Amino acid sequence: MTDTKSPADSEAGEIPDGLPFTIADGSTPLDKADMYRMGKTPQLHRNFRFFSIFGFTMVLMQTWETELNVSVFGLVNGGTGGVIWVYFGAFLGLFLAILTMAEMASMAPTTGGQYHWVSEFAPRSSQRFLSFIVGWLSVLGWQVGNPAICFLLAQQIQGLVILNNPSYVPERWHLTLLVIAILTVCMVLNTLLYRALPLLETLALVLHTAGFLAVLIPLWTMGPKLQPAHDVFFTFADGGGWGNTGLSCLVGILSPIFSLLGPDSATHMAEELQDASKSLPRAMIATALLNGVSGFVMVVTYCMVLGDLESVLQTPTMMPFIQVFYNAVGSYGGVTAMTCIMIIMASCGVVNNIATSSRQLWAFARDRGVPFSGWFAKVHPRLGLPLNALGASYVFAVLLSLINIGSTVAFNILTSLGVGALLSSYAISCGCIAVKRIRHEPLLPRSFDLGRTGLVINVLSVSFLVFTFIMTFFPPVPEPTLEMMNWSILVYGTVVVFSVVYYIVRGRLRYAGPVEYVRKSA
Repeated sequence: MTDTKSPADSEAGEIPDGLPFTIADGSTPLDKADMYRMGKTPQLHRNFRFFSIFGFTMVLMQTWETELNVSVFGLVNGGTGGVIWVYFGAFLGLFLAILTMAEMASMAPTTGGQYHWVSEFAPRSSQRFLSFIVGWLSVLGWQVGNPAICFLLAQQIQGLVILNNPSYVPERWHLTLLVIAILTVCMVLNTLLYRALPLLETLALVLHTAGFLAVLIPLWTMGPKLQPAHDVFFTFADGGGWGNTGLSCLVGILSPIFSLLGPDSATHMAEELQDASKSLPRAMIATALLNGVSGFVMVVTYCMVLGDLESVLQTPTMMPFIQVFYNAVGSYGGVTAMTCIMIIMASCGVVNNIATSSRQLWAFARDRGVPFSGWFAKVHPRLGLPLNALGASYVFAVLLSLINIGSTVAFNILTSLGVGALLSSYAISCGCIAVKRIRHEPLLPRSFDLGRTGLVINVLSVSFLVFTFIMTFFPPVPEPTLEMMNWSILVYGTVVVFSVVYYIVRGRLRYAGPVEYVRKSA
């Protein structure tokens, strides 16, 4: 397998016998060596450095902003105490998973991410099949994230409109048009203004940090009297009617998990990052830590100024955090400014999610994992961008958004895949490296090494990911209506069945897996 070439090499030029020299701008000698070992021809421009990729992941993850959006689900299932302690537990569990993936990223810094790691680190007998399934889950998980995040952003815009114009009557088609407009603007930023993205990420990181203070300080100083800390930290609720407070709190784990996912997004930009094997793990770990801590501070603050939950849930803006902002500052102008920070940050998050999802699709197509792989894997020769994958990501998101016009339930069904798909891709890839350690198999050289704690961290992260994966399929109440049902399990199962069938019919004949192109002697 030493001289095996990647499918992309036949289209983009072969790698010579030795380190490649005619490659994309910005590669360091270590980047060249990593790409050569993995049997990949560099095709993308390395525009990102550590600080810009750190900003990229921080903005895409944006934990404190997301928690304000989704924490209501946890408040119903768990109360303020449940939200705080479940968030803390979810942060610790996911941080262990990020440590594991950061080590794998240091060994194999590739845009393929989890499916590539599974292909290299899984037992030989299951490498191809497992990496194929993980590839499909990763691709579709990131793809459905585009319209889902845009939908949340559009709801924030509508909520702000309702706050300032109570006579406005929202319609589903209004939301859909907003989603399409957001996607279009973000698509322009990802193509025509791509070279400015590193600068945009730096500016967005500044706003992310300054905006945190701009929201936090008014809630502390202008809000209603803070509730006693003991009441906030140790008041639990079973609003879903599960009959068990502990179970109710665990059902609410979907909120912190959703807000804490994303540090691995840097991996899918690895081939556009200078000194990737060193910068990737640093960016992933720093993002998880800083976003996790800021998210915890915001969750505690939000719970302490929340007031009466039922009145907040009945807000005409349909966005409870906007009502909490208003209760705190008592000014339409102040609430508008605070909410605009959220909207701008969410817009930047959409830009980054589109970039991530398109690179994941491009990488999997490069390894012939999807239909029409040759078309999806093309890179514009002048721009150094996977324009076809970007365009496909845009069109797919627009088509999904149209479903909302007919049925919000159907739209939520299709976009609910993301969390479960990403968690399972994390669990399988972390499980593969754990198996290698259990079998005492040698690991690749790496700049970030978990050392003697590696196996413990790997096993704990897999255990947490499997448990969380199961909990995210629970509905919010024991006997849900059609609208309240958590349809993630249906969508997830459909994707897995389709990918297995496609693998049997066609995939096994075309997909070899990234490990087949690795130069073992490099």
